[in-house]
Amino acid sequence: MFAPEMLAVWLSPVVMALFGLCVGSFLNVVIHRLPRMMERQWWADAGLQIGDADSWQRTFGKAAPKPLAATATQVQAELEALGPMTLSKPASTCPSCGHRIRWYENVPVLSWLWLRGRCSACKTRISARYPFIELLTSGLFAAAAWRFGPEPVTLAWCGVLAVLVALTAIDWDTTLLPDSLTLPLLWAGLVAACLGWTLPLSTALWGAVVGYLSLWSVYWFFKLATGKEGMGYGDFKLLAALGAWLGWQAILPIVLMSSVLGAIVGIGLKLTGGLRQGRYVPFGPFLAGGGVVVMLAGTARVLGWIGQ
Repeated sequence: MFAPEMLAVWLSPVVMALFGLCVGSFLNVVIHRLPRMMERQWWADAGLQIGDADSWQRTFGKAAPKPLAATATQVQAELEALGPMTLSKPASTCPSCGHRIRWYENVPVLSWLWLRGRCSACKTRISARYPFIELLTSGLFAAAAWRFGPEPVTLAWCGVLAVLVALTAIDWDTTLLPDSLTLPLLWAGLVAACLGWTLPLSTALWGAVVGYLSLWSVYWFFKLATGKEGMGYGDFKLLAALGAWLGWQAILPIVLMSSVLGAIVGIGLKLTGGLRQGRYVPFGPFLAGGGVVVMLAGTARVLGWIGQ
């Protein structure tokens, strides 16, 4: 076991802020690559399905057209030509010129400032969102250290915050909430409760159940009433995961805070012209934001804000 004095240093807001900068740099990779990895897997699955003549026969009751086999072969060949992609491979490069990013060009925030937000080779502009994600993660880690104190469980809460940052950016970009992030977040919340780190297990379990079923019910009510889908299944899983970490009592405050955040952002986009008519705005980022507010402020305080 670590001595309390050591924990007070290593889990202090300052040290956790620095750790958050490094984690934020990794999250930029996750945000950029994970949706592309998912799309490649979908195309691989589609290619296998297209080339499955037996499945075609079972489904349509006739032999598969010959061009389908050629299409399946082409999809496989195109994917193989791309080369492997994981969170660690290939090495990071400039998307404009292919310049391989050196280690000293990848220091969180400082490298972006030193490079003046441009590629060192072709001078193409580098999005300011990269240092923003790093600073956001740093600030959230420091806030978690302040909120939960120098306890090992603070690292678990920082892990939750890191996943929420990644989910927010991915959903905003692609309207996707990857199962590879939401489901481990859900199970980790239940395991943390089982180990006695956060909530009683029954509270965490019912938090997951109430979180999932609440949005699932809204989804089906809206679909039956309008014939349209108002949200995706990823939103159900995200709120279930937040319920597993924060308990069923936090579900209403999370939804209310997410609605407030959504309204603020929506008004801002409308005023700045960023919200085009008919554009779909994902709900996941606001659910994540509501979860962060409840996590850091506490359920009782948020309920007080809304007069409960």
